Amino acid sequence: MATDDTTTDLVEIQQLLARYAVTITQGDMDGLLAVFTSDGTYSAFGDTYPLADFPALVAAAPKGLFLTGTPVIDLDGDTATGTQPLCFVDHATHDMRIGYYNDTYVRTAEGWRLRTRAMTFIRRSGAHDSGRPHAFERPTV
Repeated sequence: MATDDTTTDLVEIQQLLARYAVTITQGDMDGLLAVFTSDGTYSAFGDTYPLADFPALVAAAPKGLFLTGTPVIDLDGDTATGTQPLCFVDHATHDMRIGYYNDTYVRTAEGWRLRTRAMTFIRRSGAHDSGRPHAFERPTV
């Protein structure tokens, strides 16, 4: 049975993930960045992207609705891991992409934050993979 602290942590993480889905759907980059730790990363398309790449990565991605399901979360003190199902609906075509996120979370002074989020796509064939290389190209420095 969950303690009050456990329930509070689970609700806070679920709200964090809801903010991720709503902010990315609405194109709110500041809100999206705020759900991650400063060293947060996103993995998909055969690569891992640091937080600094998020604005350009999101700009290069299709726009649409991010529908996320209730995550399975395993708490371990001030850290946690989780998996959350996703259905993305493209705004222009209403084509869907389905899959799930594998996450790590950490409790910070500002509350729970995503440290890592890794996307796995589920293909029509039934295969699960991290996706094809993305249209996004990192700027050269």
